[in-house]
Amino acid sequence: MIKPAKRLDTVKEYYFSKKLREVRGLIAAGKPIINMGIGSPDLQPPANVITAISSSLADATAHKYQSYQGLPELRAAIATFYKNKFSVDANPENEVLPLMGSKEGIMHISMAFLNEGDKALIPNPGYPTYTSVTKLVGATPLFYNLSEATNWQPNFEELENQDLTDVKIMWVNYPHMPTGTNATLATLEKLVAFGKKHNILIINDNPYSFILNDKPTSILQVAGAKDIALELNSLSKTFNMAGWRVGMLLGNATFINEVLKVKSNMDSGMFYGIQKGAIKALQLSNDWFLSQNKVYEERRKLIWQLADKLNAVYDKNATGLFVWAKIPEGKKSEEVTDAVLYNKDIFITPGTIFGSQGEGYIRFSLCVTSEIIKEAISRFE
Repeated sequence: MIKPAKRLDTVKEYYFSKKLREVRGLIAAGKPIINMGIGSPDLQPPANVITAISSSLADATAHKYQSYQGLPELRAAIATFYKNKFSVDANPENEVLPLMGSKEGIMHISMAFLNEGDKALIPNPGYPTYTSVTKLVGATPLFYNLSEATNWQPNFEELENQDLTDVKIMWVNYPHMPTGTNATLATLEKLVAFGKKHNILIINDNPYSFILNDKPTSILQVAGAKDIALELNSLSKTFNMAGWRVGMLLGNATFINEVLKVKSNMDSGMFYGIQKGAIKALQLSNDWFLSQNKVYEERRKLIWQLADKLNAVYDKNATGLFVWAKIPEGKKSEEVTDAVLYNKDIFITPGTIFGSQGEGYIRFSLCVTSEIIKEAISRFE
């Protein structure tokens, strides 16, 4: 029998991969399951983006291998987008790297900078992929706790008191998933200072900036941030293009080049038509964001009503594609979500899949229609 690599002993099947298989089984058995667990946008991409990809298919180079660095026009569009939205200057020649989704970037960055035995600081609660990828490359996760008491901002006193020996990178995610909390400018400044002090590469994963958020921020806005920080972003949530797999990485040319060494050995470039569509998306006016947020705002108000049915409390100032809610004291997250699944046929996410600090919380996705949310509410009446 061929044995799998030992690195697979360090990770488990992704929670959603396993749980959604169970949900599909319930649906196949005739259960009217409402899925509020996944942040996969159900709205359509912009119409002119669809037109851009369609009209590009007849171009002479459309079906050839593409540059590992992406089309120059795409890098320019990303740089312009960052300038317009964040007031961040990025040289499209060497400080911008298009990715096949920002999740790809998490692996590429880890492979580029982490050796076996190195450590990575990972938020708790936080995106589970940071942990699994760290383990897959043979490095060690070192968790830093976030809590409601500090508005889910890093506690720098606790960070300084940790043993930071061999820490090479630090994962940061603002607006934060799963809580929806935005970073303050003061937090971003402290992160840059912390990274410089300890020679730790800070990576901000920033795909939720424009969803129900009046103040989008980038860590690269901080003076001197490029010396020690990278930023990931994505078109998946902002432009309803999750299946297209378009992400981006920005930072100084030296860091970007190291990541490119990995990436250029992993793929043969992004499909031409998708790049053309991405360019068009990045050039959209603010009307696009306003129209999307109007839909999400309506849905969020209904999700709040649903959370009320579970006696859960939530922060109305939170941003992003989810509602993070605290369940009554003494109850366990997975017990609550399983009860809702089996008794009400509604799938929501337990906070524990994001780390131990997620115990006592549940997460609702806004990627379902208002009509479906109303149906979910009615199941509690």
